[in-house]
Amino acid sequence: MAKTANLYARIEPDIKEQAEMILTSLGIPVSNAITMFYKQIIFQRGLPFEVKLPQMPLDVSKMTKEELDAELQKGYDDILAGRAIPVKQVFDDLHRKYGI
Repeated sequence: MAKTANLYARIEPDIKEQAEMILTSLGIPVSNAITMFYKQIIFQRGLPFEVKLPQMPLDVSKMTKEELDAELQKGYDDILAGRAIPVKQVFDDLHRKYGI
């Protein structure tokens, strides 16, 4: 049995470049990353991550009064618990980080 096998795949150049830059910064050769991925497929007996459509954003126009109240309560509870960031701070961070 051969010690290696060739794998040919078509991929968008931009995606390939971005992924390879990350792998290079991690010190992981692309062939090793692909081997790791394949081993995880075997170990998990499927893809090693969940494949599903993203959850749609909430549509306020389709919510009942009770659902809207529950969502507003979650936001209020986050504010009281200190899990919220003032909008000015968010925009200041964006300006500083991305020049937006």
